[in-house]
Amino acid sequence: MASYGMNDVKKGMKIIVNGEPCVITDTEYVKPGKGQAFTRVQYRYIKSGRVQEITLKSTDSVEAADVVDTDMQFLYSDGEFWHFMQQETFEQVQADKNGVGDAAKWLKGEEPCVVTLWNGTPIAVTPPNFVELKVVETDPGLRGDTSGGGGKPATLETGAVVRVPLFVNQDEVIKVDTRSGEYVSRVK
Repeated sequence: MASYGMNDVKKGMKIIVNGEPCVITDTEYVKPGKGQAFTRVQYRYIKSGRVQEITLKSTDSVEAADVVDTDMQFLYSDGEFWHFMQQETFEQVQADKNGVGDAAKWLKGEEPCVVTLWNGTPIAVTPPNFVELKVVETDPGLRGDTSGGGGKPATLETGAVVRVPLFVNQDEVIKVDTRSGEYVSRVK
């Protein structure tokens, strides 16, 4: 397996730390006035999302992770697994709850996703930045009830709950930003 030295590590690279795949979130090259130069590397575990930091001296190296980001289409969920298909080869993979994580609340079917595979197993799913989902439950918006200027909670068809403006009604389709979980607009 390939390895990276102190001068090779860059933000966004995928490495193996303690037997788990990680992505480098920040690097800082430090040359103290006295002593040996080193690189401070901040990384995030892909599976758990935990963030840690290591220091690499000039003689240290880190192992490269065999992690692949693949464009796939979400097919369906059978309750235990979420099934994804590669568009070109029609090859299917299934991810468990740990692999899908928070992306599950934005997936209803046939969305394009980026699935992160490690040793052929899905370890992370990135949904599209924006999804269009139907509002299945929300309080009715009363005319003139705008003094607060805020919003109201709405339950979407996937079970996700987002804050929407008062004018959004039940059975309407809305556009949601999956990165922040915020309402963007109504879909005409």
